[in-house]
Amino acid sequence: MNQEQTTESKLPCDLGATLGVLLLRIWLALRAIVAGLEKYAGTTVSDKSVMIDGAVNSYGLTDATATKVYGFAYYHGVPKALMEKFASEPLLPEPALKLYDVILGPSLILLGLALLVGFATRFTLFAMGLLYASLTFGLILINENSGVAWLGIHITVIALMLFYSKYNKFELTSRWKI
Repeated sequence: MNQEQTTESKLPCDLGATLGVLLLRIWLALRAIVAGLEKYAGTTVSDKSVMIDGAVNSYGLTDATATKVYGFAYYHGVPKALMEKFASEPLLPEPALKLYDVILGPSLILLGLALLVGFATRFTLFAMGLLYASLTFGLILINENSGVAWLGIHITVIALMLFYSKYNKFELTSRWKI
């Protein structure tokens, strides 16, 4: 047995696996947080008079500029185009669809933040997986196969994280292993 093997066997954890799990956790957390924040995105349009030779034109020409903004007034958990497709789906009751529309954005943000700080990581990952599974169910019903594939990749990464959770050394609730 050489010196390198002896040193590696004495290490308390596999640093590569620990850093890999940390990267996956950060990616999943940021993905959920930003997806949740995007539920609050909207656009505002402003009209400015067109300047000709440094002065406001006399023809009444304007330039419309759209700007992306965030706010509670713009919130749509389920995008309007998808909401119309889901509304005609008999397997999705309207009250459930309305509830999902309300809780989707905040759920993504809260789960993402919990995962980012390492709060109850295993439970958070499982809850995130259930959320993505429910999104998958809806997309299957309206035949959005590319979205189903993307969510399948997310669920695979979550399952991988759960499988390797023993390497999750940087977490807020590590003492309790929730």
